[in-house]
Amino acid sequence: MEPWVREGLLQEKLPGGKARCLTCARRCLLAEGEKGFCKTRENRGGKIFTLTYGLLSAVSANPMEKKPFYHLYPGDFALTCGTWSCNFTCPWCQNWEISKRPPDPDQGFGYVPPEDFVRMAKEEGCQGVSLSFNEPTLLLEWAVELFPLAKKAGLHTTFVTNGYMTEEALEVLVAAGLDGANVDWKGGPAAVQKFCGANFQVVVKNSRILKDHGVHVEITTLIIPGVNDDEGTLRFLAERIVEELGSATPWHVTRYFPAHQFRTPPTPISVLERAKEIGEEAGLHFVYVGNVPGHPGQNTYCPSCKALLIERDGLSLLSPHIQANVCPRCQEGLPIHLRPGKRNPLP
Repeated sequence: MEPWVREGLLQEKLPGGKARCLTCARRCLLAEGEKGFCKTRENRGGKIFTLTYGLLSAVSANPMEKKPFYHLYPGDFALTCGTWSCNFTCPWCQNWEISKRPPDPDQGFGYVPPEDFVRMAKEEGCQGVSLSFNEPTLLLEWAVELFPLAKKAGLHTTFVTNGYMTEEALEVLVAAGLDGANVDWKGGPAAVQKFCGANFQVVVKNSRILKDHGVHVEITTLIIPGVNDDEGTLRFLAERIVEELGSATPWHVTRYFPAHQFRTPPTPISVLERAKEIGEEAGLHFVYVGNVPGHPGQNTYCPSCKALLIERDGLSLLSPHIQANVCPRCQEGLPIHLRPGKRNPLP
């Protein structure tokens, strides 16, 4: 058997050779030979096997700000990877070349054991490892072996996710040592159902569970004209973030560009600026404008005295450095995780 084919970690074996996948919230029921919605799980002999254990479509060393994480180890780099396919149907997917393709061992980066990935991260001078690009839940079995090895090597661990995993999957990820998750809130309930084929409430619930388990959570919404850019939707999302996750939760409102099956023109910057205003009106202290290099909405300001704390230009940090996560002007405590022993990008 190929090394990237492993028995699934979370499943329910049922009569008649069927089995239910318990990895993502779709909980696909599979008969012999059937693949799940994501095309990465298959019933073989009454057991579900993953077809993507360590099968990576892409690998690159990325700054935390690219994911985006603005409040989790700013200035650090994480060796970042993805696999193939997805459990959402978003027609605008910005990574459609990998998310819309089934597992393909002959393309991409190929098979990488978790211990080799940790070694690669250290060799690249990274401070963390991150699963991103497509839906990282599809790498569950690999992730829960990777994370303890990464933590032992002094690396932090993150997910960039649509948040559509099962609670069982969340539990094993947290137990394995997940430090942070950036969760996509793609729109209101109707839009998420129509375009992603998913239940928005599951994403909200999982975001809250992650936070309750002590995982650092940031939220991203790709603002797409005609899908989720109306003020009612933006206010709804902002208010839910405050209600479910708290006012200190970073919300990234990012610019969409045409991709895959969506040809709608890019999001006007004025819409992103209004989204930031709406988020702040709803009580969020940290709302960031994304995918607009040089925009002041990328910067972090003290929620109390409005002092400039972190200045960014795209993925670059421009500000001087201090050692503590408090505002140097008013001494307000800041919900920003800093790596011990590192000069951190706060003035």
